[in-house]
Amino acid sequence: MNIHEYQGKQIFARYGIPVSLGIPAFSVDEAAKAAEKIIADTKSEVVVVKAQIHAGGRGKGGGVKVAKGAAAAKELAGKILGMQLVTHQTGPAGQKVRRLYIEQGQDIARELYVALVVDRETRRVAIMASTEGGMDIEEVAAHTPEKILTQYVDPLLGLTPFQARKIAYALKVGAGTPDPKATVGEFVKLVLALGELFVKEDCSLLEVNPLIITKQGKVVALDAKLNLDENAEGRHPEWDALRDTDEEDPVELEAKKTGLSYVSLDGNIGCLVNGAGLAMSTMDIIKHYGGQPANFLDVGGGANKEQVTKAFKMILSSPKVKGIFVNIFGGIMKCDVIADGVVAATKELGLKVPLVVRLEGTNVEKGKEILRTSGLAIQAADDMGDGARKIVAAVS
Repeated sequence: MNIHEYQGKQIFARYGIPVSLGIPAFSVDEAAKAAEKIIADTKSEVVVVKAQIHAGGRGKGGGVKVAKGAAAAKELAGKILGMQLVTHQTGPAGQKVRRLYIEQGQDIARELYVALVVDRETRRVAIMASTEGGMDIEEVAAHTPEKILTQYVDPLLGLTPFQARKIAYALKVGAGTPDPKATVGEFVKLVLALGELFVKEDCSLLEVNPLIITKQGKVVALDAKLNLDENAEGRHPEWDALRDTDEEDPVELEAKKTGLSYVSLDGNIGCLVNGAGLAMSTMDIIKHYGGQPANFLDVGGGANKEQVTKAFKMILSSPKVKGIFVNIFGGIMKCDVIADGVVAATKELGLKVPLVVRLEGTNVEKGKEILRTSGLAIQAADDMGDGARKIVAAVS
């Protein structure tokens, strides 16, 4: 689950992590009032107008602008709010900006990078830091990997002060500041707080890019990117208030409510399968035969007729779908239940695209009989490869 920068900074503040004074805004007038308040509170004319979308690279896309005075901030807010912001993470379609964050300007001396992430190889939380703040970390890793320092967090001890100090000295955090010792102390305190937050808030990713050192030697989290692990949602009822449904695929949201696993992709062949492994294999074999999957849709092992019907409707609701491949290996999930759901959905919505079905496993003959007697134009497949070839040929 992704959240916005301003929401991440609200969580930062609860853990004592220094952030800039900022106010979220949902309209141009709110942005102007927020700018006026920040200018009055900070006694500085400089404010920053930031687009709030669930994607990085907002600055490069034109979604982060510095303004001098409330009038300039209002003008920039009018340009940014409602724009289709395109970044390297949104894809060419971009994401519409519906929220802004108005923030005080900072007197920046240095920009650093700090992030925590779950490292699956070591089965530990890894903390990464670099002197190359404000840049895409992927670029740094590709061209200057030696500039990235990594420490692994012991699951029993947690992130320790000596690890935070090691990072501080490696990044030369105190260099050029009025009081180097105090700056290093602030940095260590901030990093330890990030470690505590990461575990307690059940994050899968926490990124501060940039983490700045001001000319006065203060350490401030100028950005906040948090990904929350949805597997821990039961421990966090407060997450409901953080969810921005405008930033999520409506079909994926509907699938979640129904208890299905759905991910929208860029192809034109809809896939309905049972089991995540079979879903991945199905997408791979479609691509192997020259097709492009339009989705990842796993109905799981315990789906009923209503869920299968809903899943099929989701696939048919997408205008980019030019063909559908149903690939079921019935174990706990019975083939006749899948067949009933497919027939019910296609009769209700009307089948206007080619449909190829491969059934195997529990009640397979009963399932095939339901499809045969349905009166629908369904191509049967002998196996997964045969089904993939047929659906790719049908949409070509």
